[in-house]
Amino acid sequence: MGLGGSSGRDAAGTRPARRLLPEGRTAVMGIVNVTPDSFADGGRWATAPEAMAHARQLLAEGADVLDVGGESTRPGAQPVAAAEERARVLPVITALRAATDVPISIDTSKAEVAADALAVGADMVNDVSAGRFDAGMLPLVAERGAAIVLMHMQGTPATMQEAPHYGDVVGEVCAFLAERAEAARAAGIAADRIWLDPGIGFGKRPAHNLALLAGLEPLVALGYPIVIGASRKGFLGGLAGEPPDPVEARLPASLAAAVLAAAGGARVVRVHDVAATRRALAVADATRRAARTSD
Repeated sequence: MGLGGSSGRDAAGTRPARRLLPEGRTAVMGIVNVTPDSFADGGRWATAPEAMAHARQLLAEGADVLDVGGESTRPGAQPVAAAEERARVLPVITALRAATDVPISIDTSKAEVAADALAVGADMVNDVSAGRFDAGMLPLVAERGAAIVLMHMQGTPATMQEAPHYGDVVGEVCAFLAERAEAARAAGIAADRIWLDPGIGFGKRPAHNLALLAGLEPLVALGYPIVIGASRKGFLGGLAGEPPDPVEARLPASLAAAVLAAAGGARVVRVHDVAATRRALAVADATRRAARTSD
């Protein structure tokens, strides 16, 4: 399924191919929130210069991918106009592309924002709606030869935590992601440009999140790289007895989730704390390699 596929070239054929995933270890996607209302960093990097400084720090810590977003998807978040979202993210992506060859992801569910982000140097789209909110998203990604992360979510960010319910959360999320991957392929997106994310914390109660972390095997069996984004989320702090504020206090629990995700077969973890996560995953990945060698 091409887990280490390159990102291809843009519509003009001028962007050099970039490998999206490192070989032999779990990739770390560093989060760059260019928003005033993110749950995890409270708008700390809401301006382009602040976001660039933060992105450079994540690169120095070893981020394999940078995920740039201009619209919060925290529970209860309200939509942001496309013009505002573009104004937040495009200067950051443009500057990052000039500064690094590390793959860049645009975190958006709007095709018009994604189009402009890809034009200035993004390699992939991280869409929390899995291409459902904007009918133009999947055709756009296919046309540009870009990659896409398809995520599961019940409802919308504004409503997703009101009353999430499942009969079999792992089975239902797996079926949803399989269907969205097929929709992406039908739209013309190459199989090796598709990543899947079960959407930890997106329309899920703590028990649902735990079931997904414990039950990644059927998702991995779909044959696409699995992305897990549990970093700093409230259910982790609750489980670990950590204080709700500051959210940085959730780091130990976030590291545990990243290690469990890697052990379960996830290829990518989306995190706020890149350096600490890289160190924890070095042990997890080495242990997995040793287990395979001893078989």
